[in-house]
Order: sequence, then structure tokens, then C-alpha cells
Amino acid sequence: MSTTASPAPVPVDLLDQLVLGRHGDPHAILGAHPHDGGVTVRVLRPLATSVVVRHDGTETPLRHEHEGVWVGVLPVAEVPDYRVAVAYGDDTVVVDDPYRFLPTLGEMDLHLVNEGRHEQLWTVLGAHVHHYEVPGGEAISGTSFAVWAPSAKAVRLRGDFNSWDGREHPMRHLGTSGVWELFVPGLGTGTSYKFHLLGPDDEWREKADPMASAAEIAPRTSSVVFESTHTWNDQEWMTQRAERRPVVEPMATYEMHLGSWKRHPDSTYWSYDEIADDLVPYLSDLGFTHVELMPVMQHPFGGSWGYHVTSYFAPDSRYGDPDGFRRLVDRLHQAGIGVILDWVPGHFATDEWALARFDGTPLYEDPNPQRGWHQEWGSHIFNFGRREVRNFLYANAIYWLEEFHADGLRVDGVASMLYLDYGRQAGEWTPNIHGGRENLEAVQFLQEMNATAYRRVPGIVTIAEESTSWPGVTAPTSEGGLGFGLKWNMGWMHDTLDYLAREPVYRSYHHGELTFSIVYAWTENFVLPLSHDEVVHGKGSLLRKMPGDRWQQLATLRAYYAFMWAHPGKQLLFMGQEFGQEAEWAESRELDWWLLEHPEHRGLHGLVRDLNTVYRDSPAAWVRDDDGSGFAWIDANDAGRSVFSFVRRAPEDDTVPDLVCVTNFAGTPHGDFRLALPAAGTWEEVLNTDAAAYAGSGVGNLGGVTAVEGEHQGQPAYADITVPPLATVWFRQRLEPTAPSPTAAGTTGRVLG
Repeated sequence: MSTTASPAPVPVDLLDQLVLGRHGDPHAILGAHPHDGGVTVRVLRPLATSVVVRHDGTETPLRHEHEGVWVGVLPVAEVPDYRVAVAYGDDTVVVDDPYRFLPTLGEMDLHLVNEGRHEQLWTVLGAHVHHYEVPGGEAISGTSFAVWAPSAKAVRLRGDFNSWDGREHPMRHLGTSGVWELFVPGLGTGTSYKFHLLGPDDEWREKADPMASAAEIAPRTSSVVFESTHTWNDQEWMTQRAERRPVVEPMATYEMHLGSWKRHPDSTYWSYDEIADDLVPYLSDLGFTHVELMPVMQHPFGGSWGYHVTSYFAPDSRYGDPDGFRRLVDRLHQAGIGVILDWVPGHFATDEWALARFDGTPLYEDPNPQRGWHQEWGSHIFNFGRREVRNFLYANAIYWLEEFHADGLRVDGVASMLYLDYGRQAGEWTPNIHGGRENLEAVQFLQEMNATAYRRVPGIVTIAEESTSWPGVTAPTSEGGLGFGLKWNMGWMHDTLDYLAREPVYRSYHHGELTFSIVYAWTENFVLPLSHDEVVHGKGSLLRKMPGDRWQQLATLRAYYAFMWAHPGKQLLFMGQEFGQEAEWAESRELDWWLLEHPEHRGLHGLVRDLNTVYRDSPAAWVRDDDGSGFAWIDANDAGRSVFSFVRRAPEDDTVPDLVCVTNFAGTPHGDFRLALPAAGTWEEVLNTDAAAYAGSGVGNLGGVTAVEGEHQGQPAYADITVPPLATVWFRQRLEPTAPSPTAAGTTGRVLG
């Protein structure tokens, strides 16, 4: 066959578009195309001095055709397996040709993307390493890149592999889906890249990949190709999880910020593996059932604590790569500890290299500034009315639950999503189509996200940080609810902290602040949150919110925790509160671990351990959290003595004992206190926050009390007890003779050093 055959012709104007990066289908020009009995090969290499195609043991030189476009004809009838030798002066590199490959997205994928219904969106968009076996040829490895940018006129791929010169790698537009795609052979894990997009305003913008699975360490902003090699070892946990119902199981959660839990002496961050080495045994010793991590999604500004996200699919690179985070979750699961992730679908960061005006238009953000700009947080609000944006978000939720085995998502700022007038004055918002203030599109998104998550990943839990009285936050979507599993009880948190901030002598006048939560305790499934939000921005530590001297502060905190653990709802404690962190939390430094050298702080630490132990061993304290029949006041009206007493009732099962909680928020003890009880017999004092082991005064009922029959305050029995000052005492009914509880009167008190 003649080697002088003419290449397939391409008009100069199309070559100009190609060179300028404005051709939406570069594969139609570049790559190998059979023509007139031969195969025309075009290559775009603007800086090359010569280009040669190698195939079947032969070489075919290409000639320079037009401003960096090289062309030649291979003397074969069918497209061979070929490579391209590109010379730059005295240096020659041999590369595979990206433009000889078919699209890596199928028609069904594109259809689902277009419809906003691709539940595994991360598997087709972003960067993915592929390995192909070629019959009779070399195995091929490379990375496919795909990005949704429907308003872009053109998209190029820039990276460390092309000296950040996107001219060599224009991407193709796949039909009407808005997706641009390119497979680049030879690229793999560790490749840094960005997309270079030409907007409808004829401006080029360099953007990080919205679907990137990894990112550079801030302040660098590129996306990074990553192929996971992690092998999971939490099969037992995952099998059991699928059968769980978190709402009616024990849940005591340790909320933490990875970057400020502990640090190296030079203040640098610990890696995911280093955190796991200390965190897993620490939480196991304390007995927490779950850990909640403040956002681990990539964010540029540490001072945002992760709540201004730029890469929703990339774990924070400050602590390592995505497999490092997988190992952390894996090890927590193997220790029997669930992992909940803070998730921020309500708003996103404004950085120009990220999601903002991604394709030159308000693509992810709502174009209406009354809906698309968060005045309080200075960030963009997602366009919940656009199906592809809702798809991006709920697929992201599924991604963390499936790919990283997260056991739940705590959804940040739900109230800001639900109301059109959130943080706005009159005239700054427009009512919905019914004339109301509800953001109907955000409601639709939350329902869609929850319904999809619970259908795809049984046993997980979604938790709403919702601070208003929106009805049905934890009601099923089939009944018109938002579909969350749990909701943060912000009212309980504010009421109890306001009450405890007062000197004990004044508390009797505000008794109702602690009883009011029971009025609405079963309108939703609640979490009782003592979170990071209460110990920042000048609010001071939880310890310093308590009045009095240091002994009184710690005693009040101990009493508060035990009252909280017995109260209907799940418990959440922010890191450091387990030992009485004295300073206000700051993300820039580690906790004050030195406080554990002091007996009074070690005592609080030991109490939290014992609380978790007795709580988990007392089904009455949690198995009816969603059922008002599991709680009854013994005396809700003892304001004069600032005493609260109630019973947590077990199911109708004679083998599960009731639990009685008595809390005294007065500064004086109450001797010969007649306590009404649900049954006569022996009631063990299984926990006493005033025990000497917790650095208390040692007042209590060691050995338990015996209740005698006799009606008192609506109960069939009573016992005379001693109620310590600023303390909570738990009594558990003894159904059969047993050895004294190891936590009776706080006899443990051991701490992890």
C-alpha cells in the first residue's frame, strides 16, 4: 500500500477551533480514522519538533499540518495498536494516544445523568483509573476524566502530565448530557489535574474536579487521581449493621474535630493512621458507641472547620489519602464503634477554582441571589430546584455511606435549607408558589436524599441539625416527613445550659426549663447535643459555663451528664468535655490533655466511662427512646429542692429492670429523701456522680436501698434515700440476687493515661 495516500481532509476552520480548544468533539479530528484504504492519524502537540507513529514494528512520520496539529497516513486498512513518539528538541517521549479510545460512559449512564437519577454518580464522573487487557497487544492503564459542564463551550484537561498546558488534551462533549469526557492512557494514582473550561462569556476558568476522589493539601488546589487498594476487614460490623435500628439502640456519640484532637509537638497534624492508633483504644475504653467526625470533606480554610467545602467527594488530604481514611473507619468498626460524618449539603465555598460559577454560569448555586447566597455564612446555596444538582448531592451522601462504610450522616444547617427567609429581612426573600416561606425544592431534596439512603444502605442513620419546630423531621417520607432518623434537640440543649448557668440558689425559680423537654420529647426522635457549637466564639468551655468554684463546676457537670444520659434521646458529647476541657475549643491547637493529670478531671473522665457502661447495660434507658411509654416522671415539681426524679421503663419483660434517675441541682444534700418507686424490693445504686472515685464528696447510698410497698406520688412503693449535692444518682431494680455492680457508687475511676 502506498504511503503517499492523502489524509482524511479537515477544513481549516475546524482545525482552528481544535487548536483554540473550541471544538466540542476533538475525537472526530484527532486519533486514528480509516480513510481511502489507509488510516489517517492526527495528533495535537503544539510544542513538538517532530511526531512519529509506531505500529506493528514500523514507524510513520507525521507532518505538521496546522499550528500544532500533526497528520499522516498509516499504510494499513484497519486501525492498529499504535503509540506516538513525540520529540521536543533532543528529548523524545513515547505516549499512547488519548484520541483512539471510545467514551468511558455508556448511554444508560448519560441518560441517568441527564435525568438526575444516577445514584452512583461518582462511578462515572470524576477521575477513574482503568486497566485494559488488549488481545495481542500491551495491557493499557490510564485514567478517564469526565465532568458535567452543560454551559461550557469547551473543556480542556490540564495537569502535571502536560505541564499544565491544556491545549494537548481537549475533551469531547457527549451528546445533550452536559458531560465532557477524555481517557488519557498512562495516568494513574497521584496525577494532579484540573479542568479548563470556556464559559458562554468566552472566559476560560481553571476548576478543580467537583467529583474528585482526592485533592492536594491546602493551600494547593488541584484535584488528584486516586485508585483505592484498601481491603476492608469490617465484614462482621457491616453484616450486623444491615439489621440494626439505631433509633431504638444505645447511642452515645463522641463528636470530634480530627485536626485538633491531638497534634504533634511541632503542631503538625496527625495522619489518619496515627489518629486511629490512639482514638480506637480511647473510645473503646470510654465506651462510646459512635464517633461523629466534623466534616472530613476537602476544604481550603481550616478555620471553617470543614463547613465550607470545595471537594465533596475527597477526604481531607491534611491527614492523608482516601485509603488512610478508609483504614480509620475500618479500625473503628472492628472495635465496635460506629462512624457518623458531618455533611454540608446546604451551602458551599466561594473559592473561584471550585464549584462557584463552575461552567461560567451559576451551575451548582441558585441563580436567584435571594435563594443562592447565604448572607449569614457568606457562601453559595445549592440550586435545589435543579435535578442534576440534587443528584450530585444525594449521590454524595450515598458515596460516603457505601464507599467509606460510614454509618450515618449528620446533616448540617437543615433549618437554613428549609426556610426561604432564613437570615433575611422583609423584602430580601420571595415566597414560594403557595405564598409561604418554605423552600419546597430543598424539602424535595431532603426527602429524596433520605429515601434513597435508607433504601440503598440499611441500618444507617441520618441526623438533622434542625433548630426550629418544623413538623415531621424524623417522620417517614411516605407520610410527608423529611425522613431523617434523628434530630438534634437544640431546645433541650439551650434550656438545660440556661438553667445550669444560674447559681443553685436561683434554680428553683426556673425549674420548668428542665421539665419542658418532656412535653415534646416524642414529637421527633432526638439526639441531645452538647456539641462544638456551644464551646466556641466566646461561649467558653462547658466547664466554665457552670457557676461556683472548681469543685462545684465539676460536680454540676457530672450531675448534668448523668441527667442527660438517662433522659430520653441519644447522647452527644464534644471532645474534651469528657474530662472537663477548661479552655474554649480552638481548631488550631490540641485539647488540654494535661488536665487528666489532675484527680478531679480524671474523675469526670471515669464517670463518662461508667455512664456509658451502665447505660449500655440498661436497656430501659434506650430501648423505648421513640416511645413515651418508656418514661414517667416520679416528681417533676420538686422545685423547692431543685430535684428531678423519673423512671425509664423497660419493655414488658420481667428480665429487664427499670432505671430510676434522681438529680439534685441544689448545692446541699437531702437526707431522708422519700423516693417513690415503681416496685418494692432492692434497688441498687448503680451510679452516683458524687462518688469519691469521681472526686465527689462521697455522699450516697452504697449497697442500694430497699423499697417497701405503699403508695407514694402515684407509685406503688417508696424508699428513703440520701440525695448528694449537685449530683445525679441512678437506681436499677434488682430482679434477682446479683453481685454488687462494679460501678456502684463509682468504684471504678480508672482512666486511660
